[in-house]
Order: sequence, then structure tokens, then C-alpha cells
Amino acid sequence: MTTGLCQATSDKVVLRGHDLTKDIMGTMSFAEAFFLLVTGRRLDAGGARVLDAVLVALMEHGMTPQAIATRMVYLAAPDSLQGAIAAGLLGVGGQFAGTMQETASLLVRIVSAPVGEEAAREIVREYRHVKKGIPGFGHHLHKPDDPRSLRLLAIAREGAVAGAHVAAIELLSRELDAAAGRHLTINATGAIAAVLMDIGFPASLMRGVAVVSRSAGLVAQIGEEEANPIANRLWRRVEEELVYGPT
Repeated sequence: MTTGLCQATSDKVVLRGHDLTKDIMGTMSFAEAFFLLVTGRRLDAGGARVLDAVLVALMEHGMTPQAIATRMVYLAAPDSLQGAIAAGLLGVGGQFAGTMQETASLLVRIVSAPVGEEAAREIVREYRHVKKGIPGFGHHLHKPDDPRSLRLLAIAREGAVAGAHVAAIELLSRELDAAAGRHLTINATGAIAAVLMDIGFPASLMRGVAVVSRSAGLVAQIGEEEANPIANRLWRRVEEELVYGPT
């Protein structure tokens, strides 16, 4: 059995061939070290700025189902901070914070197609035929545009890392708007899929970025729950309003 991730000895820790204390700590940002550990490669300055912006963008988004789950589990088991955070992270998926992986697969399809416009048009037709939203598009709150998406795409361009996948999501957006007859938001996870693909982050691990980022926000949710509790009131409210009907 072998691993290339980490080796620890009595006087040294080595991550991906780099001395932790000499080459990484105080030299690399968390985002850079994260990318190195996952991929084995170093990011350039533009790519590091993009990944850091992605981690910040997904960190917190209000009283989401993940935040509520974390607060409720912390109410039930305040001795298990990690359990409460884990409960929230279980909700990172296809509805909240986790659709970048599905979007990435669509972008790969467009980028690898002989004619990107035709591939984008076919994707739109497929999803409209089954009356499903395209992953990476639409938002219940941010309209006409998600401010996080606009900023992420701008940062990618500023760092000269916006490439084929950013172009692909913008192409898919144009085709979707044309078919719908109105503008549909490129949401944060859509933009994240595009910029992460363009810096070379593995598509199969992309949802892990959301897990890492949202962990920080859930720690903050617990901190606020300690200072300003609401979980007990949520529980009591459900108890008061719940009506039991016949089985």
C-alpha cells in the first residue's frame, strides 16, 4: 500500500513532497495548500485567488437547511460540535451548495464537443423536455444575476485563468436564455464549476470544495447559536404548529 499525500516522521511532516513547516506554513495560503494536497500541483497566483474566492463565496448563505440542521443537532447534543457540523454538511447536495459537480459534467460535454453551440443547445433541449432546471442556473433570491457569480467570473478574468469552461457556461447561459425567452441566473455553483474546471480542479471532487467551505460557515452558525439561541424556538414553533392527522 502506498500514499503520496503525507508522511510524518519524528521531526518532519511532508505533504505531497513539500516540507510542511519550511515550504507550506507561512508561505502558502489555505487555498493553495488545499489544491496542492488534492491535485499534487501548485497553483499560480491567478488560480490561487480564484480558489480562495470560491471558498469564501460558499462559506455562508444565511439560514439554509444546512444551517438549521447544524443548530438543531447542536441543541440536542451540545457536547458534539463536530456532530452538529457533520449534520449540516450532509445537506450539501443537489439543491443547496453542491450542484457544481453536475454543472461541471455539462461544461465538459460542451468543451469536448466538435461544435460547442450545438452541444449547449442540445443540453437545453434535453432539460426543457423533461421540465427540469439545468444545474448551475436559477436562484430563488438572486435575480437577474447572482452577485457572487459575477465576481467569481471577473476574478477569473483578472487572473488570466478564465478559459474554455468559463466560455462554456456563458454559451450555455445564452442558449438557455434564448430558449426560455428570458434571462436565467448563472448561480454561484454554476460559476464555481466553470472557474474550478479552468484552474484544473478535478470535477469528481468538486463538491468537496463546498464541504470544506461550508464547514467554516457552520462553525459560525454554532457560535451564533451559543450567543443568540434560536434552535429551541424553532423546535417549539414546530411543536405548536404541527397538526397530527389520521394515519
